[in-house]
Amino acid sequence: MRCPYCGSLDDKVIESRALGTGESIRRRRECVSCGYRFTSYERIEEKPFMVVKRDGRRQPFDRSKLEKGIDRALEKRPVSSTMIENIVSEIEDAALIKGRTSREISTAELGDLVLEKLHAIDKVAYIRFASVYRHFENLEEFITEVNKLGGCNE
Repeated sequence: MRCPYCGSLDDKVIESRALGTGESIRRRRECVSCGYRFTSYERIEEKPFMVVKRDGRRQPFDRSKLEKGIDRALEKRPVSSTMIENIVSEIEDAALIKGRTSREISTAELGDLVLEKLHAIDKVAYIRFASVYRHFENLEEFITEVNKLGGCNE
């Protein structure tokens, strides 16, 4: 650490202390060359979790976007807001686990996670989400997807 007084790179740590939640450390240092004492702070700088779009662009993962898409699919369906919050959290956790090493996930993988959850919760919401996610363009695509569900009574 460069001394702010004389510019020397030779210092020693006198005292270290974790701050608040333990996410950063405060260190009291003393310059060996001039004796000047100063404070430094250390914290972990994490690489943000990214979502890789279909066209190759990358953008930071946004939980609110995920929640908005799921809310939209479950609109006017008999699913509580607490349940929606849990679904979003489970999908976010699964996405973070899938992209742990690369710190990124594709929109295709993320969409599949959402479809998997919605399929288990509410078939109508599943079809709604699938129609947007898979870009249904005609009635036949809807019918094909509904037929895959196999005579659900929802």
